Amino acid sequence: MSYIPLASAAGRFHVCAHRGHSIGAPENTLPALEAAVRHGASVAEIDVVLTRDDEIVLLHDEILDRTTTGKGRAAALDLAAIRQLDAGAWFGPQFAGTRVPTLAEALATARRLGLGLLVEIKERQRVGRMIERLGEVLAAQKALDDVLVISFDHVSLVAVRECIPGARTELITHARHVDAAGLARRAGAASVAIEADMFHADEARALHAAGVAVRVTLPRPEKIAARRAYGLDIEAPIVAALREGLVDVLAGDDTRAIAALVRDHAPR
Repeated sequence: MSYIPLASAAGRFHVCAHRGHSIGAPENTLPALEAAVRHGASVAEIDVVLTRDDEIVLLHDEILDRTTTGKGRAAALDLAAIRQLDAGAWFGPQFAGTRVPTLAEALATARRLGLGLLVEIKERQRVGRMIERLGEVLAAQKALDDVLVISFDHVSLVAVRECIPGARTELITHARHVDAAGLARRAGAASVAIEADMFHADEARALHAAGVAVRVTLPRPEKIAARRAYGLDIEAPIVAALREGLVDVLAGDDTRAIAALVRDHAPR
């Protein structure tokens, strides 16, 4: 499928599963992508790093310890060794035996499911090589229209656009910028990702005026509830922005909760 982030161009508002449906399945795995679609996602964010033999795999951390039975750096192992690791048992016994997928496998799965992908570059040591391999994999899978390449490292995203003809990018931000629309224009980005507590409606309007999509990430429902108990409602301004059509893509770990917000509050 062709992923179009801007709602006015796509004819829909997107539900984004952060690392897949990561509240209900091990993050960055094929089961998490499948669960995301079951719970209403139209796009999923995934993280990628390089193995020692330059294969691209889904992993949030450059270190294997947190989400697999392996230890140390992913870059120290060939793909064949990483294939032997269990990437699901840490989450729950029902996911024991789940493997770390390659980007090619994730792209094929996403296409079968009708799911767009936001591919976040987590590789920090060999970024140039990651970009080269990313171009090769996207070309081999004919998946250029299915994805946005995303990163906190905006310089690397400029390199992506220079090295991969036709690649589209999204700038991830965790801070407010003086001119977010200007930032996106200078980087040639199709979308900007904003944390919920840094979202301001005027900046979303400026981004839309520049033809740039807005993705907002909400924390998990229990974190929203904990803050609301003390009079801090992070969800309310995002709901208001959804109603106004200022958020094109709403993201979070709990796909079902995000889908409900989009269904109940985004314009038809």
